[in-house]
Amino acid sequence: MSSSTEVAEGYGDPYAPNSGNPGYHVELYDLDLTYRVRTNRLDGVAILSVLSTSALTSLSLDLVGLQVSQVRVNGNKVKHKQTEAKVRVSLPASVAANTRFAIEIDYSGKPAPRKTRWGRIGWEELEDGSIVASQPTGAPTWFPCNDHPAQKSRYRISVTTEKEYHVVANGVPAGSVSRGGDRTWKFYQDIPAATYLATVQIGAYVSEEIDLGGVPGSLHYPHKLKARVHHDFAGLPQMVATFSELFGPYPLTKYAAVITADTLEIPIEAQGMATFGENHADGERGSERLIAHELAHQWFGNSVGVAGWRHIWLNEGFACYSEWIWSEVSGGPSAHERALSYYAKIAALPQDIRVADPGPELMFDDRIYKRGALTVHALRLTVGDEAFFNLVRSWTALKQHGVATTDEFIAHAEESTGKPLGAFFAAWLEGLALPALPVSS
Repeated sequence: MSSSTEVAEGYGDPYAPNSGNPGYHVELYDLDLTYRVRTNRLDGVAILSVLSTSALTSLSLDLVGLQVSQVRVNGNKVKHKQTEAKVRVSLPASVAANTRFAIEIDYSGKPAPRKTRWGRIGWEELEDGSIVASQPTGAPTWFPCNDHPAQKSRYRISVTTEKEYHVVANGVPAGSVSRGGDRTWKFYQDIPAATYLATVQIGAYVSEEIDLGGVPGSLHYPHKLKARVHHDFAGLPQMVATFSELFGPYPLTKYAAVITADTLEIPIEAQGMATFGENHADGERGSERLIAHELAHQWFGNSVGVAGWRHIWLNEGFACYSEWIWSEVSGGPSAHERALSYYAKIAALPQDIRVADPGPELMFDDRIYKRGALTVHALRLTVGDEAFFNLVRSWTALKQHGVATTDEFIAHAEESTGKPLGAFFAAWLEGLALPALPVSS
């Protein structure tokens, strides 16, 4: 199935059927936000540059927990109707397919995570600041959007907040300006990103620029964590160099790591950045595999996105396998030793999950991560190192800044290696039983 077919059939995505909307694509989100940390108050103006993909008389946007006060289309006020999770906008006149127009939405409220089958996700207050953790359907908790993983857009983000706080968001920083007790921060994201990968992180952070081997990098952290952060994130330049050699050049314009003063259960992936809790900077590099995992997502998940959530193994399998690669490069157990260890653990668990289509309840099951990584390692053993890394680099180049499906990856692997791999992928991705690891090619 091609990615275009899946997108057409996927609104909403079968794993999140109430998210996403047909008939249009947002080419640019221009978000002007004012956020008060002390009162958790968000006032926003979102201007969406829209391209219709079919004839329209109205369209819907995803928005949760925030109230729309006014909507304008090409500057003209129009009627809108808001439900718990949608905003239905009536267009002033019928719009033909392939027509560009602008929708401007004024909205406000107290942003909060939404309740989902995967837990509470979205905009969340910290002890002294806020974070955004949107995967898979949390983006509508802070801006009106077309919330589907295949819907990639550009972003302009402006955030005004109390001047003692530092703002980190997607894209290239475009400076900040103080006025009275406030400071406004601006960011430009011209590389397309899915809505769940758009983010704003706010906190009392120290900010410093770092060189990641020619890739602009930055660290943002509470001053009290400085020594721990410097120690635990010291490997980032070598990680970038290693992954750039193996996976292809770093695909984005920068990489930022945010370390909050709060404890976080897991790190948070976003486009061109990742957010960690203070517990992930323990001063002993205890979370180095997670730092490698989130960095690898910039290739697998951010640059090469998924056309639908059932293909999540393409993101998590490669990111998890990158942990094993980094283990070997940094002097720990080899990738093969890691694979053998996790193979034994997975083999002892129930064999009741299809990696290629696990279903919404299991899409973030740890077996998707580990069996996905084992699939990647088994492919490497099957085709050999040279062919494997050639196909990975050509894959990230072919799909750079786009979206992909499992079938497309299989087709590319066969074309790149010249090997018939249908039976191999059927066993590893479609079968329930864990296949035996192949002998090295």
